[in-house]
Amino acid sequence: MLILLLLLALILSASITYLTTPFVIRLARKLQLVDDPSLRPHPAHTHKGKLPRAGGLAIFSGIFISLFLVSAPHTIIFGIFISAAILVLVGIWDDRKDRSPYIRFATNSLATLLVIIAGISIPYITNPFGGIIQLDAFQVSFTLVGLPLTITAAHVVAFLWIVWMTNIIGWSGGVDGQLPGFVSISAFVIGLLSLRYATVDENQVHVTLLSFATAGAFLGFLPWNFYPQKIMPGYGGKTLAGFLLAVLSILSFSKLGTALLVLVIPFTDAIFILFQRLLSKRSPMHASSNHLHHHLLALGWGRRKIAVFYWIISALTGTASLILNSKQKVFVVLLVLVLTAGFILWINFLIKLPHKWREEEY
Repeated sequence: MLILLLLLALILSASITYLTTPFVIRLARKLQLVDDPSLRPHPAHTHKGKLPRAGGLAIFSGIFISLFLVSAPHTIIFGIFISAAILVLVGIWDDRKDRSPYIRFATNSLATLLVIIAGISIPYITNPFGGIIQLDAFQVSFTLVGLPLTITAAHVVAFLWIVWMTNIIGWSGGVDGQLPGFVSISAFVIGLLSLRYATVDENQVHVTLLSFATAGAFLGFLPWNFYPQKIMPGYGGKTLAGFLLAVLSILSFSKLGTALLVLVIPFTDAIFILFQRLLSKRSPMHASSNHLHHHLLALGWGRRKIAVFYWIISALTGTASLILNSKQKVFVVLLVLVLTAGFILWINFLIKLPHKWREEEY
């Protein structure tokens, strides 16, 4: 019965997203929620011509309409819904006209704070070499406006994890179909891991359903975003992807290790970019065209090829996360991280890339 319910959530979310996207495209054009590089230049953009944004609205609709149709109300899910709605609305605002990255960061932090208030935290971290680190044992109590409050390391780590994921996952969404593909695979893997606990924990059923609904929604958006894309995820779609993957990785008991493994390429790319910006004395929020997909474009890779490359890596590392133990996961994460970092360093410092990306698509 549960398997059928999960399949229903996946199919419903994919169908709703797929069918609502054409309406979002028309709405985006009507409200000028479009991206035109000639009028709105951005160093990270790789596309040409005017394209609708606001794809996050269709994805959000697919996830939560399907979820509310197949699942009973739940406090944490409602908290996630409110936070996700904030991210999508701010995304639409940003799609109309680029907002300050600091405003984006502030709203991402607000959305994260709301789900933590709703009950999401990381009470412990499993040590792959034995034992656990009990984060909720470290706490500070104080009074704010007459209200007694207690903040634990479990809340702080959860906050940092969700904010980090919300901001960096979108960095790996620069070419057609790249982001919805690997996000769908990642959410599906997390859903399978969550399913292991759903039979013994009723609350876990809601998490598993959300994982499958997320996988379905991004899968339903993929045909519209794959090359040549008809619509972009927009800022709302990108932040929604990172936010949901961060929250699901916490709630599914897969914790941080599985997400690090499934998303090791985007993580490595983000860490490299972050250090590059800091070393060059630029703001960490400063946009650039030095992401891995930019380098692959400069090497002559087509957009389809880059998107499929990200999907394949996500599928392989996702499969590994289902069969490996904690120690093996750490080894694989470090191996892929070193290989990816080495490739990025080689691209940046040892070969000379062309200044312009190739026009051919293959």
